[in-house]
Amino acid sequence: MKVIKRDGRAVEYDRKKIEIAISKANKEVVEEEKATFEEINKIIDYIETLGRKRMLVEDIQDIIEQQLMKLKRYDLAKKYIVYRYTRALVRKQNTTDETILGIIRNEQSYLNEDEKTVLVSSQRSYIAGEVSRDLTKRLLLPEKITKAEQEGIIHFHSANYFIHPMINSSYINLEDMLKTGVRINGYKIKLPENFNEACNIMLEIILDVASNQYGMQTLDITCLANYLGDKEEIRTSIQRLKNDLNTIKSTNGKLADVNFIININKENKFNQKVEIMKDMIDEIGLSNNKNIFVDIINEPIKENTTVEFDQGKVSINLDNIAKKIKENNSDLKTELNTDLELCKDALLYKHYALIGTLSDVSPILWQEGGIARLKSGEKIEQLLNSGNATLTLGVNRFKRCCNNFERTINIRR
Repeated sequence: MKVIKRDGRAVEYDRKKIEIAISKANKEVVEEEKATFEEINKIIDYIETLGRKRMLVEDIQDIIEQQLMKLKRYDLAKKYIVYRYTRALVRKQNTTDETILGIIRNEQSYLNEDEKTVLVSSQRSYIAGEVSRDLTKRLLLPEKITKAEQEGIIHFHSANYFIHPMINSSYINLEDMLKTGVRINGYKIKLPENFNEACNIMLEIILDVASNQYGMQTLDITCLANYLGDKEEIRTSIQRLKNDLNTIKSTNGKLADVNFIININKENKFNQKVEIMKDMIDEIGLSNNKNIFVDIINEPIKENTTVEFDQGKVSINLDNIAKKIKENNSDLKTELNTDLELCKDALLYKHYALIGTLSDVSPILWQEGGIARLKSGEKIEQLLNSGNATLTLGVNRFKRCCNNFERTINIRR
């Protein structure tokens, strides 16, 4: 028989758990009110004789209360009800109180020196992350994933935003948005006629996207060469873009993390203009901002490519694998495969969590061309299974892992 837990998980029926629960209540009543070992087993046998393939845990508890009343163990039934209620309170208890208060007081030790939560906007972002992590670990993820996180086997990065239908990072289709048009906050933005206007629209897109996903956004800005004017306009526009990206924060209180790509390829008919733009970006030092990256590539121009996005990230702790190999005298393949299976399951939970998401949750990404141009009310399933929706597996503590492996090898020699 399968028992359906409160979070929807199906687990194998275990009669020992019922015996333990009644026994705990038994300790709280006088001798005459205690249920005998035979009576407890009779209650358990009754549940099993119902022949149900699946039972809700609440239904099992209801039956236990009813059977105790039939046995005229009224005080015991009351104690069991209290026990059941107390367990419910423990499950519902909010475990984030101290962490949230620490954020408000700016006391959280896991924050970097440049991430102090003095700003209200930053506090709001961190508090949202803490609430998401708490609900995710207590209610939304299976116990094996939560346990693996607690033991340091994996790190479930997506816990920070798992309660929201939010993606990790994306490759924004800037060229389409500038050519076709875009609405931001319901307002139709006028198509750009020059380089300055194109840069301003791109900045608005970047800020809106930053508020609708968790991590880095990548934009191929080669298309800006279509709007190039004189060098002074280019210099002024890029300088303003740099200043704005270094000072204007999105609604989560953080600077937008942006990766700009410039494609210098002989097939590009705007190659000369692209070179001019690249030189000006280098001169201004756009990538000197800690949140901005500029990559120069030389690849064939691809038309009508589907925009990629990352659904979520999980990291494997390689140092933990090295320690297990040393302690258990096991082999790398066995330990690595075990932990990789946990990573796979955790990533799939993030994937499944996005199924059923409507495009309306993030118009800039799903409706206005950032990633797609779906209609209002459309689900994003087709994009999740398009082959362009990725899941990221990261690696933690690689150097420690190498040191542990070295020590392990020396010991075994």
